[in-house]
Amino acid sequence: MEVMSRNIEEVPNSKRKCLRPGKVSPRRPVPDHILQPPYANSQKSPGISGGPEVHDELGIEKMRASGRLAAQVLQHAGTLVKPGITTDEIDQAVHNIIIDNGAYPSPLGYGGFPKSVCTSVNECICHGIPDSRELEDGDIVNIDVTVYLNGYHGDTSATFFVGDVAEEARKLVQVTKECLDKAISICAPGVEFNKIGKTIHNLADEHCYGVVEQFVGHGVGRVFHSDPVILHYRNNGRGRMLLNQTFTIEPMLTIGSINPIMWDDNWTVVTEDGSLSAQFEHTILITENGAETLTQC
Repeated sequence: MEVMSRNIEEVPNSKRKCLRPGKVSPRRPVPDHILQPPYANSQKSPGISGGPEVHDELGIEKMRASGRLAAQVLQHAGTLVKPGITTDEIDQAVHNIIIDNGAYPSPLGYGGFPKSVCTSVNECICHGIPDSRELEDGDIVNIDVTVYLNGYHGDTSATFFVGDVAEEARKLVQVTKECLDKAISICAPGVEFNKIGKTIHNLADEHCYGVVEQFVGHGVGRVFHSDPVILHYRNNGRGRMLLNQTFTIEPMLTIGSINPIMWDDNWTVVTEDGSLSAQFEHTILITENGAETLTQC
């Protein structure tokens, strides 16, 4: 993955202020009785594990439970989005509700990630670290929630409007969600994974949006990230969907450049030209009749 590492100075042709790092609060504690994933206290990224996440009936029920909790947490986080709230306050609320439900916030400690949720504002493509920056009227913010419940991860994200948002941003967010929904609709046993990328890329092209290529969907279940790697752009990848398999689809669309720039924190990724980016994500289960979206209320 080639990701440039520098900070842009301004957003061209826009009144919007460039996103800048805020102050990051200390890591929030997790009670001892909460089951933690193996990486929780390691600073090393576990990477993508080999082999698909295919489940028996018990595993499917556990995936449904973790997916449902992730969806409920995301829905609650979305209700907090308004001008003046900090992304750190959103992180605090997400952390608390996950812990209160007997689960672990999967991002916390993953490869050293310092927070319990990812919050990606405006030109941030993904992996934004919650901090002291207040959300401003007109912002968009993606909130990416993953919970680890009874040994299984449920992973979902959505992009929310902060106050009065310009039509340009509203359309980007709407089309990104449509890309996810359309991609899910073509999933079924035996379908080639590359049809996901073709479906998303075709719709993005219709609206002249870019599709970010460096960040992908993934198998999810007993581990946070496993095979297969889900590409959201046109590709010739091999591999077909399996019955009772779980994975995420999480397209990231941009108004301008699709080239990512990584901040010095080695997590926050923003568009090269400062243009807006939006993302939506669901965890899905391949069923006999198609696909079941596990991360919805």
